[in-house]
Amino acid sequence: MHRLMSTCLIGLVAVATAASQTQPAPQPAPQSAPAPATPSHPPRPPAPTRDPHTPGYVQATELPDGANAPANADGNFIIGPTHNPAPESSVQQNVPQGTVIEFTMNSADSKIYPGVAREPNTYGTPDPADPAKLLVPTSHPAPWTRHVTVYVPRQYVPGTAAPFIVGADGPDKGLFTVLDNLIAERKVPAMVAISIGNGGGDSQGSERGLEYDTMSGLYAEWVEKEVLPLVEAQAHVKLTKDPEGRATMGGSSGGSCALIMAWYHPELYHRVLTYSGTYVNQQWPYNSVTPHGAWEFHEHFIPNSPTKPIRIWMEVGDKDLFNPNAMTDDMHDWVVANELMAKVLAAKGYHYQYVFAVNAGHVDHATKQQTLPEALEYLWQGFPIAAAKN
Repeated sequence: MHRLMSTCLIGLVAVATAASQTQPAPQPAPQSAPAPATPSHPPRPPAPTRDPHTPGYVQATELPDGANAPANADGNFIIGPTHNPAPESSVQQNVPQGTVIEFTMNSADSKIYPGVAREPNTYGTPDPADPAKLLVPTSHPAPWTRHVTVYVPRQYVPGTAAPFIVGADGPDKGLFTVLDNLIAERKVPAMVAISIGNGGGDSQGSERGLEYDTMSGLYAEWVEKEVLPLVEAQAHVKLTKDPEGRATMGGSSGGSCALIMAWYHPELYHRVLTYSGTYVNQQWPYNSVTPHGAWEFHEHFIPNSPTKPIRIWMEVGDKDLFNPNAMTDDMHDWVVANELMAKVLAAKGYHYQYVFAVNAGHVDHATKQQTLPEALEYLWQGFPIAAAKN
């Protein structure tokens, strides 16, 4: 069992053979009626401020206040405490503006996600026999409706296969603005951005939690089979099949989802961008194959697996989340989880950039405005700017 405190970092323990990474996500069994509501948790104290120089944290290059990491450099960087928006985060005059298309999806039309929800103001409780396992008796079948927002750059040539980025928790209008400017500057390819709304709720027992935190390829398969065909039809675009021209991004559980998509389906995605990635034990329903959820990434999967063709950009804030629920499994410190991710990615020789943001909270808006242009430029290193691949 791990004993990780907010001010220190225990070394990785390489144990057991890496679990199979292809098992589909289990769906919760329908219930005739929700179980009695569990009481709400008392307000939790604010997360402690973590020091990037804590012994055991990765060695990182500390940049001048206000500076971003270089877009062509792998490794670990410390930024802040000031987070001013990058010029590309604002609408610029005389820059071609892309077109934005929106459509709606309903659970009644899905063969993969019929929908679940947790009763309002209820939470899970730890299994008395296993503090790493959360019981959520108030989750039950429920329908969902969501919006999908598609950005098509002005530079897109109809009929050509466009590179694209899939983002969680859409719509992300800030991403569209940054892409307008970076594409015009020829710093990234002319890509389509697909911003998918979540299925509702948050964390264990919710549709969002089921989709984003489950360690399986199911969400990527849902996107491939049920979302992308609609994007092509509604936005009148052709999307590339080349995994080098496909990226994922998200914040919090959307961030862990972005890596999950590429990890389980590297034949589909090679580029991943995460803010405050939830690389912690938040999977539900419990799965004995991946008992610690996304914590398994740095605990077992990455250190015990052959290196995959994935380039990743990651950020965490010094005031990021710490033990946000009742579990006492020592696998709920977002900063520690991201530090461990940086450590194992470096050890396995991945192309990655890790940004520790001082004076930043969870999926910090100001930090994202400062860093997203550089993050996208780093993410698309090596991909041709002039033309899309087929």
